[in-house]
Amino acid sequence: MSEHKWFETVAIAQERARRRLPPSVYKALLAGTEKGVTYQANMSSFGDIGLAPHVVGQPAERDLATRVLGQDVSMPVIISPTGVQAVHPDGEVAVARAAAARGVAMGLSSFASKPVEEVVAANPQTLFQMYWMGDRDSMARRMERARAAGAVGLIATTDWSFSNGRDWGSPAIPQKMDLKTILRRAPEGLRRPSWLLEYARTGRPPGLLAPNLVEGDEPAPGFFDAYFQWMQTPPPTWDDIAWMREQWGGTFVLKGVTRVDDAKRAVDAGVSAISVSNHGGNNLDSTPAAIRCLPAVADAVGDQVEVLMDGGVRRGSDVVKALALGARAVLIGRAYLWGLGAGGQAGVENVLDVLRGGIDATLMGLGRASVHDLVRDDVLLPEGFVQTLGAGASARNLHATSA
Repeated sequence: MSEHKWFETVAIAQERARRRLPPSVYKALLAGTEKGVTYQANMSSFGDIGLAPHVVGQPAERDLATRVLGQDVSMPVIISPTGVQAVHPDGEVAVARAAAARGVAMGLSSFASKPVEEVVAANPQTLFQMYWMGDRDSMARRMERARAAGAVGLIATTDWSFSNGRDWGSPAIPQKMDLKTILRRAPEGLRRPSWLLEYARTGRPPGLLAPNLVEGDEPAPGFFDAYFQWMQTPPPTWDDIAWMREQWGGTFVLKGVTRVDDAKRAVDAGVSAISVSNHGGNNLDSTPAAIRCLPAVADAVGDQVEVLMDGGVRRGSDVVKALALGARAVLIGRAYLWGLGAGGQAGVENVLDVLRGGIDATLMGLGRASVHDLVRDDVLLPEGFVQTLGAGASARNLHATSA
């Protein structure tokens, strides 16, 4: 990326993405349910955490490398799976290449716009993500396809409902990009000529299909067809999660945990890791920020499974704070999407470099030589910061009743 295109913060990447993307595409990335309380809290809560720096004797070099989900990575940051990355023609393949170039593992959504085979080829450290949708036979076939493609792990996402709209309005997402839709949206695209030119060079409109949900010789379903199938599937039970884990047979992440009792049930189901997450504020609004739920969950099960966290990470110091509070690594979503929208693969690499630089600088300030040296005393938490969900008597009774 040339010097004039380089950005020094994720906030600048977001602003460049806003100027470059059609307004409806940008607003779709900005999504958060209802009033956006949780979406905003995910980010603002990091600012409530203080740091306790040293001023003399800091290590001259810092080691950011770690091992998470069975993968050796250059830093404790993982690409979180996000669906239909039509902000750039190369979509998830561009993100996978950027992640591979920076030594980072890639999470691929089952609602992605690129097939799992292409993404794994671009980044062998790819984990495939699935929702509980359809019947068990179809889910088993999806898992087998991901396994055959070389996916190194499975992420089961359970923190998404889309049951409510946004108070400030949501952009209308088309069912498909047919000629009528293209003509209707042409004025919006013409306002962003550089973005439009990228797609014009490919000879095809933005893809709104989900190729990883193909069944046999059928054509790939559209995003809303897949969404409808998900809505028609009854939510999973803990027995269903245990079945998924057993069916997969390898590294298995349960994403969407905020409660201690759920974390313990996840351990009972045999998961390899959990991600403390509220789907980036896209699930049940007024759920506490993920970083506030992390310490209690990590204290409860961190000695039994790997604990990850996602939601609101925009800086390297955010990553360090999460690690100090018990996370093995963090997953990022909108942060890399802003990079993808601002500059494709190079933009994603830029975002990862920004985070790496911030992690390194924060470790130095704290006097820590490695991400593995971080402890709870490295951060300062205001009174009442930690939100412990599902650890009271009522939660224990619920656990006993549902067991």
